[in-house]
Amino acid sequence: MTDIEDRQKVATSPEARPRLATAGVGAVAAMALAVLLFSASRYDYFGDELYFLAAGRRPSFGYADQGPVLPMLARAMDTIAPGNFLVLRLPVVALTVLGVVLCALIARELGGGRGAQIFAAIAYATSPFLLLQGKLLTTNAVDTVLWGIITWLVVRWVRTRRDRLLLCAALVTAVDMQVKWLIPFFWISVAVASLIFGPRDLVRRPLLWLGGAIVVAVTVPSLIWQARHDWPQLSMGQVISGEQGILGGRVMFIPLALLLAGYFGIVLLTYGVWALMRHASLRPYRFLGATLLILIATFMVIGGRIYYMAGMYGVVLAAGAVGLAELAGQLDPVPRRWVAAAGAVLAAVATGYLLWSTPWRDAAHVQPPADDAEAAINIGVYGEFGWPELSSAVTKAYDSLTPAERADAIVVTETYWQASALDQFDRAHLPPIYSPSRGFGYFGTPTDTASAVIAVGIDDGFLHWDFDNCAPVAKVDSRIGYPGNTQNVTVWTCTGLRHPWSEVWQTWIHL
Repeated sequence: MTDIEDRQKVATSPEARPRLATAGVGAVAAMALAVLLFSASRYDYFGDELYFLAAGRRPSFGYADQGPVLPMLARAMDTIAPGNFLVLRLPVVALTVLGVVLCALIARELGGGRGAQIFAAIAYATSPFLLLQGKLLTTNAVDTVLWGIITWLVVRWVRTRRDRLLLCAALVTAVDMQVKWLIPFFWISVAVASLIFGPRDLVRRPLLWLGGAIVVAVTVPSLIWQARHDWPQLSMGQVISGEQGILGGRVMFIPLALLLAGYFGIVLLTYGVWALMRHASLRPYRFLGATLLILIATFMVIGGRIYYMAGMYGVVLAAGAVGLAELAGQLDPVPRRWVAAAGAVLAAVATGYLLWSTPWRDAAHVQPPADDAEAAINIGVYGEFGWPELSSAVTKAYDSLTPAERADAIVVTETYWQASALDQFDRAHLPPIYSPSRGFGYFGTPTDTASAVIAVGIDDGFLHWDFDNCAPVAKVDSRIGYPGNTQNVTVWTCTGLRHPWSEVWQTWIHL
């Protein structure tokens, strides 16, 4: 039996698998954990984390731009350790380390030995996106790992044909639907790819369809909420497509999507697609390579974000590691050593770049963004600064009101980040806080009895159109804050609302 035939037997046998490289994978996972814990302990709350905390204080089956899982998780962690952003992030830190391990486990399922498993884990752990997104509690960080769990279960099903694995994958899908609504794109792409390349039996398994029914049943409450609010989740697609333009739009979609994998990851990712489509030993899993290509084309056409298919990277990185290990095994000893040395150098370079990308700098040495594009690329850093300055400015504006004005005053902010920050840090001192932005706009409409409004960052055109009197009272301009949230933000006090809030709010609310 040839080496390729032996690998194919291992990859598809219900029982035979290489031994797990416990020590090597464990060492990579431990280093990833150390980097994540250090990164998660830096700076301050991220804007979306503050929003999840605000949403968690307003429990619901649905929200305008997400499911209920992260708000409930944020509320639980904040109950355990109030005001501690490191504790808030621990669940996603643990999930991201699990993602590293899963990448190695998938390589093992595909027939990869010790070297392939360790290289797969290193590729995942040295991707600045796949790893460092785990330093913040965000929907994409959770969604990426849930996709990884699902793909691992699908790969195991291909090898073992144990249908309960498909039911388990569906149950994880049901959870993921309460995080983001991206996972249906995965299953549609898998169905199409498996019908073209096999195994066609995948879409005919009864337990898969039973799992699909469970997913629909679990999602019904969120669907009802969306229907009652005119489907804001679907409208978010147009907003996201417009936001993607700042990063180059469709022209830069594929290059930036590849860069998410990191320097070492790009090699394994690109070769992984080739290996899945062309290597004989990976033929049973060819549909997964096609799935990634379908997802890339889909999200590029509809204007999705470049990280939407990152949940597929784990299985493709694993296939790349297995394919390269197989290729190296066919070489003579001397070239094989050169290939191994080149891989080690590339992994070292990727590790160095990851450590350089880690937020190790003291806040005093972090440079402000040069433009909106840089701020968007490094949103995970700049989005953590400026909240004390915002809080101070709004508090002073409120304290400057007369007692009569304070009695019926409200705060209205331009962005959901601003409203969420004030809701987290100052809700005990400030009057009711509102924002027409994204999900916060659905938390409630201001009362018509408000006699004074502290408007944070609202366009002065809206203010002078809807109020008799408006005056700027403060400026928020954090040195390293996020533009439009904690940089170049004017705080106004306004009186004399010309129309009831029930009418005005509908013209202000936006996604």
